[in-house]
Amino acid sequence: MALAYVYAGLRWGHFVTLMLAFGCLLYAAAWAAPSLRRLIAQRFTGLLRVTLLLSAVTSTLMLMAQGGLMADGWGDVFSPDVWLAVAGTRFGSVWLWQILLAWVSVVVLWLRPHRQMPVLIILCVAQFLLMAGVGHAAMRDGISGALQRTNHAVHLLCAAAWFGGLLPFAYCLRLAKGRWRTAAIVTMMRYSRYGHAAVAGVIVSGIINTLLIQGTLVSSTAYGKLLLIKSALVALMVVIALANRYVLVPRMATDRSRTESLFLRTTQAELILGTLVLAAVSLFATWEPF
Repeated sequence: MALAYVYAGLRWGHFVTLMLAFGCLLYAAAWAAPSLRRLIAQRFTGLLRVTLLLSAVTSTLMLMAQGGLMADGWGDVFSPDVWLAVAGTRFGSVWLWQILLAWVSVVVLWLRPHRQMPVLIILCVAQFLLMAGVGHAAMRDGISGALQRTNHAVHLLCAAAWFGGLLPFAYCLRLAKGRWRTAAIVTMMRYSRYGHAAVAGVIVSGIINTLLIQGTLVSSTAYGKLLLIKSALVALMVVIALANRYVLVPRMATDRSRTESLFLRTTQAELILGTLVLAAVSLFATWEPF
């Protein structure tokens, strides 16, 4: 049981670090106003190095922990023979590529941090696509299985764009108080537009995922109950996001200082809720849905 919780914790760490890295990369390469992209890239290079390294480490440790779960516990976590056995499973054949791409991302960032942002985005997207090929999303074969994995990939990418974009958004809120105000506001408005699509994608693909996995939106199983808690946290995030866009933004013209301060707090609240959502997902994704 303890090993299962360790695996869930590693899964949570992998989700959080990869999504944060993806959000920072999107700003540095595309979402930020052109005049801000180099500044954002410089500001978040250190964080990217940490998150991508942790993503690579957690992906590697997940393969080792999976070996212990499939075999006889902690003793097999450190067994190369068990690792090879896991690599021969459906999970392992996908996850080896996940590990490889994670470490390639680390090398690419360390070698040329400011010129390879688009390449790193592609590497992150590929990792999310691979993540959609394991777990409950891989429970079907054929066309229905391909559609389920595609839907789950959309869910992961939308969630990563939304959650991962919150940290650089908070940084832009600070920049909006100084000489970068105009460019920062343009950047935040872009995130708001893309964020609407990401939130809608998370909700729609999440509903489809739930129906495909457990056959109903509401279930009395432990899996279903934790899924409802996760859904409630996401709903709260949506409420905060809508309040930010349609309540706080119009107030900036009349009470800028106070509104920007409140905006920062609500964005931080979204980040906290997002980490809790990922924690719930990491836990119930290891449970049987029935």
